[in-house]
Formats: sequence, C-alpha cells, structure tokens
Amino acid sequence: MNEAPRELLLSHGGDRMSTDELIAILLGTRSPELARALLAHCGGIEQLARASPRELATVGGIGIARATRLAAAFHLGRRAAAARAPGAALVSAVDVFERLHPRIAGLVQEVFVVLALDVRNVVLEEIEVARGCLTGVEVHPREVFRPLIRCAAASAIVAHNHPSGDPRPSPEDVALTARLRNVGELVGIPLLDHVIVTAGGFESMADRGWA
Repeated sequence: MNEAPRELLLSHGGDRMSTDELIAILLGTRSPELARALLAHCGGIEQLARASPRELATVGGIGIARATRLAAAFHLGRRAAAARAPGAALVSAVDVFERLHPRIAGLVQEVFVVLALDVRNVVLEEIEVARGCLTGVEVHPREVFRPLIRCAAASAIVAHNHPSGDPRPSPEDVALTARLRNVGELVGIPLLDHVIVTAGGFESMADRGWA
C-alpha cells in the first residue's frame, strides 16, 4: 500500500477499502498480511466475525489485546445492524427475523432471546436469557417472564437460533413453547410467537399452528 490504512479510511470513508485493509486498521498495523492470515485461519470474514478472542489470539502476531479489539468491533457491527428505528412495530415473523438475524443467525451455539412488546407491538426490551451449545439451550419460564414482568410488557415474542441451519422446531422446542404459552396466559403476558432463526431463513411456530 502507498498510504497507511488510516489515511485511506479518512479519504475514502472505508467504502473503497478492502476487507484486509479494514481489518488491518483494527489490528493497528500498516500491512494487510496479518489480516489475510486471520481470514485464512478462520475461513473467511463470516467465520472471523464469529470467532472468540481466545481463538483469534492463537494466530501469530495477534495477541489477546488485538483479538479482543477485533471481536468488540464485530459485536458493535452486529448491534448496529440489528438496531431498528424507534417506534417500529413487529407485525410479522419476518420483522422478528430481520431484527434478530444479524445478532444470532451465525452463532455456533444456540441463544434464546425474548422481545418484550408494548400494546402496539413495539419492542420495549430485547433480552438474551440463555446461551447453550451447538444442539440445544436450557430455558426456564421464570428466566423468560422475569424481565417481561419487570418492564410491564403487554405481550412477548421469543426466538432462538439453530446453528445446524434447519429452522424446523424440535420436539423440545414445541414442548418449551407450550409451557411458555401456558405461563403467559397465567401472568397476563401472552406469547405471540416463537421464531426459530437460521442463517438462511426462519420458522414461525405460530404460523405452523404452534407445532
């Protein structure tokens, strides 16, 4: 490169920079070679974005400080992509998918998220209540409804990801959904849907007749 990465970013705003050059800026180096080594080690930008700091730190020349800084940048990017305009209501499972896809679709473990809604189906809070493994996540109704009661939610939608890429609900998903619907009726916070998110699509259990 004829210019330092930071000078390129200032002059072009990042749009004309390569992925290597952008990663090099986060790593605090002028050379994109270390960035290329990282991408090769992880198998591409998508896998790099999901790698843990400890995994990144195993690459020569990275270290835990650089690895943590890089992981934090990807976390911020996912949060920015998931942000919605204030007052935007969730009117369908597609809206839930579009909101949560950047945050949970590519994770290698299952994550269970609760969306607390007001009377207009506007999101009051988005809460991660459990994080599991590749094939499952343990969720108890009290962990789901405690934050809903605290923020005086009028209703709720729950969602989790399937790292396998298959959005079809498992028998455990069906059983958990039935329990959550029953608890929701008891406490006066109805469960509107349970959406299963993958990298390539989603499944709405309400649209499936809850089974």
